[in-house]
Amino acid sequence: MMWDLNYFKYYFLKLAKVPFDEQELENDFETFSDWLLSENSDFFLYRDFQSRNIMIHNGAPYFIDYQGGRKGALQYDVASLLFDAKADIPQEIRDELLDHYLSALSRYRSVDDRSFKRYYAGFALIRLMQAMGAFGFRGFYEKKPHFLASIPFAVMNLSYILQNHELPIKIPHLIKVLSTLEDAPELKQFGDTRKQNDKLVIEINSFSYRRGIPIDQSEHGGGFVFDCRAIHNPGRYKEFQDLTGNDREVIEFLQEQSEAEQFIHNTLEIVKSSIEVYLQRKFTNLMVNFGCTGGQHRSVFCANRMREMLLQEFGDSIEILVFHREQELKELGL
Repeated sequence: MMWDLNYFKYYFLKLAKVPFDEQELENDFETFSDWLLSENSDFFLYRDFQSRNIMIHNGAPYFIDYQGGRKGALQYDVASLLFDAKADIPQEIRDELLDHYLSALSRYRSVDDRSFKRYYAGFALIRLMQAMGAFGFRGFYEKKPHFLASIPFAVMNLSYILQNHELPIKIPHLIKVLSTLEDAPELKQFGDTRKQNDKLVIEINSFSYRRGIPIDQSEHGGGFVFDCRAIHNPGRYKEFQDLTGNDREVIEFLQEQSEAEQFIHNTLEIVKSSIEVYLQRKFTNLMVNFGCTGGQHRSVFCANRMREMLLQEFGDSIEILVFHREQELKELGL
C-alpha cells in the first residue's frame, strides 16, 4: 500500500506539479494504510482486476494478467473494476453491480454490507491513486499520451468518492491534496476526454540528442523530428547557461535571431500540411519533436512557438500536449 501511495506521489503529484507537504502527506499515508489493513485481508487479491483483463470466449468470462495476485481485502478488486477510469461506468450501474456482488458473496460467507461499503470507499481511493501513479509514469515520464487521456476520468471518479463518502479516519492533508486535482493547472490541458475524441491530439516534445529521439507510442506512430542545432545557441553565453527556452531572456535572444524565426516558420508549413490531411482523415495523433544539443534552450523555444502558432492556425480543432523532456527529467534528478 505504501509503495502504491508513493508511486502516486512521485509519478503523479510531482510530475503534475500539484503542491503538497511531504511530511504531512507521509503521515496521512501511514494512517490511511493502517486503517485499510484493519479490514480482513485473508482473500485472494487479483490486484489488477479491470475490464481489459476479462476476456469473453464462447459466452464465458476468462481472467488474464493476474501475476500480481496476493492476499488482500475483498473490496479492492471490486473497486478496481467498477472505478476503472477508461470504462467510465455510470454511477447507477456501479451501485447496481456492487449490490449484485454483495448478494452473490452472501451465498459463500456472511457479510456486513454497511461495513463492507465503508472500507470499499477507502479501497476505491487507494486503487484510483495507484492507477493515477501509473498514468503519470506512462504519460508524463514515458511520454505515452493515451495514458494521459485517462486522467480526467480518474479525477472525476476521485471527486465522486470524496463528495459522497466520509472516511472514519483523519487524513486532512491527503484529502486536501486530492480535492485540488479538479482545478490543478497542469491537468487542465487534458480536459474532458469525451470532448477530445473528435480532435487531433498533437504531442510536441523538446529533447536532447544525447538521450535519443522520443518514441511515438500513439496509435499511428511517426510524425516529425526537427534538428534545431543550426540555430545560434544561447547556451554558449554564461548569462543563459542556467536558463531555459521557457525564460524571457532566452526567448528574447532567440527572437532576435533571424534564423530561429525562419526555422520555426519553415517547420510550421511542413507540420500544417500534415495536420490538414490528418483532420480530413480523422487521424487521432501527430507527434512533433524539436531536438538540440542539451534540450534546454533552442528546442524548448521552438516547441513552445510551434504550440502558439498551431493554436492560432487550427484553434479548437486540435489538442496540444507539450513536453520538455530534459527539463522534466532534471526535476526528477535523472
